[in-house]
Amino acid sequence: MHYEGMIIRPPSEANSILLQVTLGCSHNKCTFCGTFRDKRFNIKKDDVIFQDIEFARENCRRQNRLFICDGDAMIIPQKRLVPILERIRERLPWVDRIGVYANTKSIKMKTGEQLRELRDLGVKIAYMGLESGDDTVLKDIRKGATARKMIDMGRRVKAAGIKLSVTVLLGLGGRERSLDHARETGRVLTAMDPDYVGALSLMLIPGTELHDRHEAGEFPLLGPEEMLTELGGIIAATTLTDGLFHANHASNYLPIRARLPRDKEKTLELISQALRGDIPLKPESMRAL
Repeated sequence: MHYEGMIIRPPSEANSILLQVTLGCSHNKCTFCGTFRDKRFNIKKDDVIFQDIEFARENCRRQNRLFICDGDAMIIPQKRLVPILERIRERLPWVDRIGVYANTKSIKMKTGEQLRELRDLGVKIAYMGLESGDDTVLKDIRKGATARKMIDMGRRVKAAGIKLSVTVLLGLGGRERSLDHARETGRVLTAMDPDYVGALSLMLIPGTELHDRHEAGEFPLLGPEEMLTELGGIIAATTLTDGLFHANHASNYLPIRARLPRDKEKTLELISQALRGDIPLKPESMRAL
C-alpha cells in the first residue's frame, strides 16, 4: 500500500482494509486536532489508488470491510469517487461494507441522489465528527459548522440509507461551558438520531491551538469526575430511536457500551456509582488517543 504520513481510522475499522485515497483533511482547522497539520489536502492519483486496490486483491482476502482514508473522503467529486468504488466492487467482490469520514461541507456537496448512488456502490457507513452540539463551542474550536447544519447533514446521510456514526468530545467546552456542552450535544444527537455515537475524552496534543491555550492558562482541562459528569449529562439529554452509545475509547476513564434507549437508566446509574467511588476509573497512565 502507498501510505503517506499518519493514517487514522475509526476504532470500528480496526480490521478493515485501509485504502488511502486522499491526503489530509479538507477542513483541517479544528483547534484541538493535530492529526493532519503536516499534510496539504489533495486526492491521490487514480493509478496509485488502483495499484493499492490490486494489492488488496492479492493480500487482503480475509477482510470484508474497507475504509477509505484520510480525513474526509466524502469530499472527492462524484465523477472521481464513483469509478474508485466501482473498481473496489469489481476487484474486491468480497468487501461488503465501505466506510468513510464525512464532514458537513462534503455531505452538502452531494445531492440525495448522489449519496444513494454511493450507498448502492457499497458505502454503508459515514463517520461524522460532531464534537459538540453547542454553537459557542463549535465556533470556538473553528469546526466550520453550526449545530443546525450538523443536524441537517446528519439527517441527509441517514435519509440516503447510509448508517451514521457520530463522535463527540468530552471536555471540549472547558469548565465554563461544560453543562451547556453536555445539554446541547444531547439535543443535537437526539435530532440527528445516529446509528452509533462514540464519546471520546479530550486529550490535548502539543502543537495545537487548544494545547497552547491550556498552557497559557486560558483553557482548563476537566478532571476525571468532571468528564464523567459531562458524559452523564450528554446521555441524560440524548434520546435515540435505537442507537449504540459507546464511550470505550482508550481516552475514556470509564468504559461504557449502551444501547439507547434500552440501557439509558442503567448507564446513568453506572456513572453515578463511578462518581461515588464504587467503581475504579482508568488510571491516567493507561489513557491514550
